Amino acid sequence: MSQDSLKYSAPKSFVDSSFFQKLSNLKLDKFKLDSTKKDIHAVYNIKSIPQNESPAISLAAASFDEPNESLYPTNSVLFAPGFITNFNTIEEFKALDKAQFLKASGEAIIQSIENKEVLQNPSLLNRFDVISFADLKKFKFYYWVAFLTLSSHWSIKSKQPIPSISNEILQWISSSGATKKGYFIVKDNEALPLTDIDTTEDEITVGFVDSCVIEDRPSKFAQNFLTALSIYGFKKVHLNVYRLSGTSYTLDLENTDTEVGKVTGWERTAQGKLGPKLADLGSLIDPVQLSEQSVDLNLKLMKWRVAPEIDLDIIKDTKALLLGAGTLGSYVARALLGWGVRNVTFVDNGKISFSNPVRQPLFNFEDVGEKKALKAAESLKKIFPLVNANGYELEIPMAGHPVTNDEKQKQDFEMLDKLIELHDVVFLLTDSREARWLPTLIGNVKKKIVINAALGFDSYLVMRHGVEGNLGCYFCNDVVAPTDSLTDRTLDQMCTVTRPGIALLASSLAVELLVSILQHPEKHYANANTDTILGKLPHQLRGFLGNFDTKKLETPAYEYCSACSKPIQEGYEEGGWDFVARALNEPQYLENVSGLTEVQRQAEEAVADLEEDFSDEEWK
Repeated sequence: MSQDSLKYSAPKSFVDSSFFQKLSNLKLDKFKLDSTKKDIHAVYNIKSIPQNESPAISLAAASFDEPNESLYPTNSVLFAPGFITNFNTIEEFKALDKAQFLKASGEAIIQSIENKEVLQNPSLLNRFDVISFADLKKFKFYYWVAFLTLSSHWSIKSKQPIPSISNEILQWISSSGATKKGYFIVKDNEALPLTDIDTTEDEITVGFVDSCVIEDRPSKFAQNFLTALSIYGFKKVHLNVYRLSGTSYTLDLENTDTEVGKVTGWERTAQGKLGPKLADLGSLIDPVQLSEQSVDLNLKLMKWRVAPEIDLDIIKDTKALLLGAGTLGSYVARALLGWGVRNVTFVDNGKISFSNPVRQPLFNFEDVGEKKALKAAESLKKIFPLVNANGYELEIPMAGHPVTNDEKQKQDFEMLDKLIELHDVVFLLTDSREARWLPTLIGNVKKKIVINAALGFDSYLVMRHGVEGNLGCYFCNDVVAPTDSLTDRTLDQMCTVTRPGIALLASSLAVELLVSILQHPEKHYANANTDTILGKLPHQLRGFLGNFDTKKLETPAYEYCSACSKPIQEGYEEGGWDFVARALNEPQYLENVSGLTEVQRQAEEAVADLEEDFSDEEWK
């Protein structure tokens, strides 16, 4: 090559943080393990460029969408089509044969030149590639941009300034599409589309809209244009370099080598070395937003291989009401957070005691004396600031416990009824059996998902309540109504005496049962042991640590149940608080309404008849 050979100014990339955020979302929700090339585009400014600056292409969140020229001033930017290849591991990113990768991409440009596709869409000459690896746990993005360049050799015969750009050329630059206006034929000081090119000639005058203001060095985007003209057989080219910022000029060029050289284009670092760049967004993104993305990350990874059909949104949008903010409530809440649930409400009328923090993970030693429900909600927000957590201090009216303060207990009842109405699932996690009666009844009347978790010393029960009689509830196996089990108890009876690991087991199973319910098309109306995308959907699980055994059981709804039978539900719907107050004040009321009294009478008669049939007189 002669000393007057044409030199170019290499472009550089500007990648906005929104580009990586969009990439991370697409990686999680759409690309997943797919590491094939994906279409993107970039824009580069041709007007407001600082002096002595190389052209810069810009990538942002919109780069993943279809190019939309209406978003940009018609005379300010040009489009560059490109591809991104996002690898699944950093090892794959590093192991890529960079030279072979460029060669393959360059051959695609050559093909678009040879089949004259670039004449219809000249922006194809600006093609670029991005390779990347997204470390979504640490929010670090490794990337390398390649501005694909086809080498051809041109010597400069002369250079003349263009005093002013003609109105016809300016009109072309301003009005033509951003994918076409960068390259054109110049004839009689007017612009013509490249489709008018005459390849039978060996000399041509063309226009190139330059995004660089460095003197005597057009941007490398001109190089592929000249290479295309070389492939078309032109030996001499009059290249009009139009600059909207800076001096425009004409270069008289002669092709000194008809052979297309190797493909180059990997961008250099700020230190001038060949190598990838690193975008560390962890230090830029709001920590609260980071926590939300991290929670979603762990869940969305399930959809890549393990459970691609799982509906995470229905879990996220579920509103959970936890009746009890103690050991079970604490662990249930933590498991709900792990599944991405954003709305959790606690109900409890107790205060934190010294014995609680070691078993109840939402409380610390310094919380002793605080109200459980309120502190549990506060602690949950500290764990995940974006959770909508609330606590209510109220006493659940309990069957067998007479009304002592009608006004206060009625207010608590009305608040409980309202809270159950506002939530999708109710977890029964209270210490006593009778405290679960009213929520069971209200949940069934309002057709809510109700999940019960109860503990013994070395056993547990986790079950979902039926609705509209499809399955039994917690009280369906009882032949008597719930009564006062709290009065006249010894210390070991007043405390929840269980093996410490029992609560964790029961709590986690309760939440997993909820998730399985939400993945079934019929939700809580589904029959026992039907299939979901997560496996079988049981009715109840009974675990026994004595022999580390878990049994999966099913019980039908009981016609005379004191909590979910039809007469009980009708009594509640008709009487409201008056019905509940009678159930609290009158020991036999629930048994009379449900029909259990009659069942007991018939049973006693049957026993009496049996005793009479086997009287001593007959056996003498």
